[in-house]
Amino acid sequence: MEKARVALIGAGWWGTYAHIPALKQHPQAELVAVQSRSRDKAEKIAADFGIPCACVTLEETLAIEGLDAVIISTTPNVHYEQARAALERGLHALVEKPMTITAAEAAHLVALAKQKGAQCLIGCPWHYNAHVIEARRLIRSGALGDVKMVTMLFTNTTAGLYRGLPLDKAFGIDAQKHPERIPYRMPGLSSYSDPAVAGGGHIYTQISHLAALLGFLVESDPVEVFARFDNAGGALDVYDAINVQLANGALASLMSHGAPMPGHSQCEVHVHGAQGAIHLDIHAGRLSFHSLDGQHVTYPEVPASERYRLYAPAQNLADCALGVADNQSPGELGLYAMRVIEASSQSARLRANVVLPAVGQ
Repeated sequence: MEKARVALIGAGWWGTYAHIPALKQHPQAELVAVQSRSRDKAEKIAADFGIPCACVTLEETLAIEGLDAVIISTTPNVHYEQARAALERGLHALVEKPMTITAAEAAHLVALAKQKGAQCLIGCPWHYNAHVIEARRLIRSGALGDVKMVTMLFTNTTAGLYRGLPLDKAFGIDAQKHPERIPYRMPGLSSYSDPAVAGGGHIYTQISHLAALLGFLVESDPVEVFARFDNAGGALDVYDAINVQLANGALASLMSHGAPMPGHSQCEVHVHGAQGAIHLDIHAGRLSFHSLDGQHVTYPEVPASERYRLYAPAQNLADCALGVADNQSPGELGLYAMRVIEASSQSARLRANVVLPAVGQ
């Protein structure tokens, strides 16, 4: 049986929690190497997960014979150089979100992948959710008519990470009562709290999800952005309110923060068109469609295990490398998100509306 040979670059929290298990479960994927900057850590991870090669450098990893694809699961400040090196060799690449630090870097990766005939994916599990895919189909089929307004609300418990707290403290995990909730590897304390490493706070960490989802659902580029941030007394943004005008005239509101009440994280999306509306609650597994002519469709609830398909991006990468599936989360969506993120950061800093340049300018 033909197998996709994949290497993991960056074996931290998310790489060991999501990507290694995803590839281990894929019958036609072979995880041939894992890279960590520490030789001891790389060798321990390779031994613990049964991975043949333990690598320390990017160059050592990319030199592996017969390699088909890589997963970039490092901190955002090195995504660009690592993904560029892989794509230049014609390797398929899954890049964790946020895709890069700047929109120009993301644009170059998208162009390079196209030039090399390689697939570039962005690590956004929502793009594999059945309700999200159906919502996109409805919108793009014209069932809603012209899209007029999109409202998105996403909250989750990440504020502590922006303050440099360890993951268990940030997420409120009692390690003694629930040791099973402590991951194999914890993220570094600077991975989310140092803007030189992470790019920023909530705007980079989680708006990267939400803005990419907007691009996934509505096929229209952002043209103007107005944003305000609240740092909640810290150094990085925690509460973000962003208004976006799309090229098709639609208005989008992206509201997100990292400090919800315990147990009250949410992700709700409402899309209103001239002829109908969609109400999507991703965390609750609910989707409904309503039309101007009185049609009302309530879809079966998505099971909890299928709402956030954390293994799907890595498995989609393997399938793309094998040529048996389409890229369901293309790098263009990472670029879309980076354009919104960059413009939002500029708008919040200048306290002004920002007009985005056209793609390619």
